Amino acid sequence: MTKSNKPIPHHINNFLDYLDIEKGLSNNSQKNYHRFLNKFIKWLETKGDIDLKPHQLSPQHIWDYKLYLSRSKCPKGNKYLKKSTQAYYLIALRSLVDYFSERDIASLPSSKIKLPKQTKDKIPNFLNLEEIEKLLLQPDIETKIGLRDRAIMEVLFSTGMRVAEVVALNIDQFNNLKKDTDDLEMAIIGKGEKPRTVYFSQRSFSWVKKYLAIRKDTDKALFIRYAGKKSESKRLSIRSIEKIVKKYAKLAGLPILTTPHTLRHSYATDLLTQGVDLRVVQEFLGHSSILTTQIYTHVTSKRLKDIHKKYHSGDRLKNN
Repeated sequence: MTKSNKPIPHHINNFLDYLDIEKGLSNNSQKNYHRFLNKFIKWLETKGDIDLKPHQLSPQHIWDYKLYLSRSKCPKGNKYLKKSTQAYYLIALRSLVDYFSERDIASLPSSKIKLPKQTKDKIPNFLNLEEIEKLLLQPDIETKIGLRDRAIMEVLFSTGMRVAEVVALNIDQFNNLKKDTDDLEMAIIGKGEKPRTVYFSQRSFSWVKKYLAIRKDTDKALFIRYAGKKSESKRLSIRSIEKIVKKYAKLAGLPILTTPHTLRHSYATDLLTQGVDLRVVQEFLGHSSILTTQIYTHVTSKRLKDIHKKYHSGDRLKNN
C-alpha cells in the first residue's frame, strides 16, 4: 500500500470514473454516490479537515461522522435523517474506501465503517390475489383509456417490472413475443442498464393485444397518453402510470399507498407464497443482490411457520 499525497476530496472524480468503467453503474447511481460523498466532504470542511488524506482517515473520524449524520435533519422539514438514509451516506463512503484498497492506496479497512442498525425490517406493501383482482376489474374496458389502463396493470403484475421499465417498452418488443406458444418472454434493459428477461402470462398478453388492436397511431411506445400537449412522442410518463394505479386503487377501496411498485411487491410475494426459491425471485426482479430481495422474507417466514404448525408433531405428544 502506498500513501497518497492527495487529499480525499481530490480522489472523488477518479472514484466516479471507477464506478462507471469498472463497476458499470448507471449515471443516476454515479450522481447519487457523488451527492452522498459531498456530504462527507462538506463535513470535513466544517471540521477543518478538508486536506485529510486517505491514510489519515481514522475510526474516530468515522465515529464523529456517524454522530453528525444521526443529528442531521432532512433538507426539507425538521425531521432527522432516517437510519436507512444515514446508511446510504455510509455505504458511499465505504465504497470510496474500497476503491482506495483496489488502487493500493493506504486507508483504513472498509469493515471499520459499520452501518446503523435498523429498528425493524421494512415490510413491503403488497396486495393479495383477491385485492389484485378487484384492482384489475376497475377500468372501463369499453373505452380506449380503460383498455390501456387494464393492460398496464396486467403487465405490472404479470412481469414484476419496475414502472420505469414498463414506461420504456415499445410496440416492436411486444410484437416479437412468440404468440403461438407459452414462451412469452421478453428481453429488457432494467435498472442500472442491466439486461434481464421478463415473462408475460397469457392473460396479460391477451390484454395488451386487445389494447393494441384499437391503436390507430404510429407511435413506437407501447403505452401512450390520449391527452396533454402535442409532442414528438405520446409515451406515458412514470408519474402518469403512478396516477393510473392510484386512481383505480381508490375506486377498488384498496389502501391509498397502492402504487405500481405495490404490484411488483405483490408479484414477488405471490411467487414466494407458491414456494419459489428466494434466489429465483431475485432473478425475476432483477435485483443485483439477494440482500435486496430479502425484504420479502416476511412471506417465507410465515410459510415456514404455517408448515411447522401443520406438520410438526410436538403438540400431539401426550402430556406426562
